[in-house]
Amino acid sequence: MKCAITGRKRSFGHNVSHAKNRTNRYWLPNVQKKRVMINGKMVRIQISARALRTLTKTGRMAAKGK
Repeated sequence: MKCAITGRKRSFGHNVSHAKNRTNRYWLPNVQKKRVMINGKMVRIQISARALRTLTKTGRMAAKGK
């Protein structure tokens, strides 16, 4: 899963147990499917929640629905 605007992908790290054993794990970005107006056309894209908040705040997005 990847954000179409910012390109955010999953990030990697470790689970660390009480005994300090490290096992690999990853975190997924909060990616949502939204309909967005791009060049006068409604397009369904996968966008991260952070990018959605930023575009809404700056007024650069006309999204339909919630």
